[in-house]
Amino acid sequence: MATPPKDTDPTMIKKPELLDEVVLRTNLKKRDVKPTVEAALAVLGDALRDGAVVNLPPLGKLRVVKSKPLDGGATVMTLKLRTPKNATLAARIDDDA
Repeated sequence: MATPPKDTDPTMIKKPELLDEVVLRTNLKKRDVKPTVEAALAVLGDALRDGAVVNLPPLGKLRVVKSKPLDGGATVMTLKLRTPKNATLAARIDDDA
């Protein structure tokens, strides 16, 4: 049985790619990074589900604009992200480093 092709969509970052990038940027071991990143994502998800505004420089300010419950307990949330003025410049500097 053939394995399905790996998702190579360059516009989507999945958790494994996020973990790999954090490992590269921090020089920590993946086994140390994974529980920390997973905990941070859980905290962010809980905060957004609770309706909190999340302000995380350099990412920006994130808030739920509207929320719609789906069958099975899932929820669709429309989010608004306001990035700081210098976010684009900071991202370019990080990419060049």
